[in-house]
Amino acid sequence: MQETTPRQQLAGVLILLGLIAQIIGFTGLVATAHAVSYLLWAAVALLWRDIPKRSRIQAGTLMVIGTLLLLLARFVYGAKVNWPAMLQGNTFVVAMLVGVSFIGLIGSRRGHEPAPGQKVTGAGGILRTWLGVHFLGIILNLSTVFMVGDRLARREPLKMPQLLALNRGLSSAALWSPFFASMGVVITLAPEMQYPHILSIGLPLALLSGLITTFEMKQRFELNDVEGFSLAPTSLLMPAGMAALVMAFHFWITPSLTIVSIITFLLPSVAALVNLRDGPLWTLRRIRQHTTTRLPAMRGEIALFLAAGLLTLGLSTFVRAVAGSEWTLFAVFGTPQAIFSFAAIVASALIGLHPIIGVSVLASVLTLEAGSQTLFAFVALASWAVGTSVGPLSGINLSLQGRYGVSGYRMMTNNAYYALMMSGLSIVAIILMGWWQG
Repeated sequence: MQETTPRQQLAGVLILLGLIAQIIGFTGLVATAHAVSYLLWAAVALLWRDIPKRSRIQAGTLMVIGTLLLLLARFVYGAKVNWPAMLQGNTFVVAMLVGVSFIGLIGSRRGHEPAPGQKVTGAGGILRTWLGVHFLGIILNLSTVFMVGDRLARREPLKMPQLLALNRGLSSAALWSPFFASMGVVITLAPEMQYPHILSIGLPLALLSGLITTFEMKQRFELNDVEGFSLAPTSLLMPAGMAALVMAFHFWITPSLTIVSIITFLLPSVAALVNLRDGPLWTLRRIRQHTTTRLPAMRGEIALFLAAGLLTLGLSTFVRAVAGSEWTLFAVFGTPQAIFSFAAIVASALIGLHPIIGVSVLASVLTLEAGSQTLFAFVALASWAVGTSVGPLSGINLSLQGRYGVSGYRMMTNNAYYALMMSGLSIVAIILMGWWQG
């Protein structure tokens, strides 16, 4: 594992302290929102020079625009701005991402690794790769792509069908996984959305993604020598168990907390308890290693989410100051508006903007009634799933580029048909969701 500098290690400690402060805030005994935001932003400042250039430019641009909009709203239009709280946007989501990262500590002393199954090739191998990445990825997120990808790359460099299966298996999980950053953002922006409705449409749509991927790969590529990843059934026990725990806390143990809050404290707590089987010193050693190596490596996504939160605050404050608090982009957020919004966010992903930017901008110019929040949530999740799969600068494609040497442009062009098919199915699903909610 690559050594980190004292500066990066300090940033990792600040990120951990931000997570702890967020968890303390859930008790209601003390307000920690300011502390969480300051700790996370301080970590980003320390890690700024280490962020990849493209991500740094994108995050920096969002920060500048958000700050300028706040300044204009305050000094030109006389709006009230809570300056001490201006950095709090998306800190809930970032804390959740940090909490989820600790799930990587669950496993043997060699670290968590999916149990291998029988070697498979052909279309069946592609489908099993998709299934493995998808159902492990709903909990383990991006780390699953590397675990499965590295296993497939042991004999030879990854082929395009394998790369596409990795990409689509993970990105489609954004349609329904309560552990994904996409769901964290959506719950923050639409707190009254109905997750069971999202699950009932998002999960079948995600499974269609796997079938489309398998069928397309079979038509486009010769798959006889393309190895797939066979997921052993025991590998699903951990994701299923964690999901059941989250639902138990949500409905019975801590019903006052959101799913994002529950995930934030539950996953690192479970990881620590599991490691205590090997003794407290072993547990502390693993947490220390995670804090000083894994947490600083999250700098790109942390910076982007925090910057998007600042942009959302700046844009919403500016719009209210200019047009009045009653102005909204759509008088009613129904099916036609939802379809237009979905297309706009996916189109922005094609030119290199992360879907969180489109989702955040959309939320900042809408006044969402409780009845339309589930429809908005599904639009955000569907555009996120499609946009990250095809966007050349999305986190998954940048990760595949850095790890396996495939360009974002190649991934975009090879995902064009898939994105078109998934967009069509997503629009059908939006129509169904609109009818259901109506």
